[in-house]
Amino acid sequence: MKKCNMFFNIEKEEKWLNEQLQAGYRCTNISWLGVYTFNKTDKNYVMRLDYQGYLPKKKHQEYKTIYEDFGWDYVEGYSFGGIQYWQKESGEQNDIFSDRESKGNYYKRLMGYSLSLALMSLFFTTMILTDMGFSGLYHEGLWSMDGSLFWKAFVFETPFVLLKLAPAILAILFGCSFYKSYRNYSMV
Repeated sequence: MKKCNMFFNIEKEEKWLNEQLQAGYRCTNISWLGVYTFNKTDKNYVMRLDYQGYLPKKKHQEYKTIYEDFGWDYVEGYSFGGIQYWQKESGEQNDIFSDRESKGNYYKRLMGYSLSLALMSLFFTTMILTDMGFSGLYHEGLWSMDGSLFWKAFVFETPFVLLKLAPAILAILFGCSFYKSYRNYSMV
């Protein structure tokens, strides 16, 4: 079974994947486009997600070996950074972070990741808006149209305006993710 889904919050993604496991579907592959592949299973599994920055190949292999020694199966992830997907049969230790310090470091990594993406999105937003300004979001001739022609043109152009504003929307989403990670870090 394949499902498509996009997440901006790693904890919501983990929760969704575990709901799929509870429904009897084990995750076997995750593409970077948000396509999740599942196989039917009779066993109880648990899935945990971790975020890692860039790790050289040797360090990434050490990272994988440590978790595999504790019974975790590596589902997906990249050595150049990003979300690492771990899965194992349910048992005594179902969490990959065993103490407050490792959980705190996890939230620090998430804060850095969210902040860098928020700043990059904000940079693209300022580039787009300084180039065209807010008045340039819609074509100038739109505001001189009347009646139904105005509304047809307005509705037609709105998806393109939203596309121009996508970096600003992403900056807000990643900013919220940073705030949630910061709040979780301060509680740990």
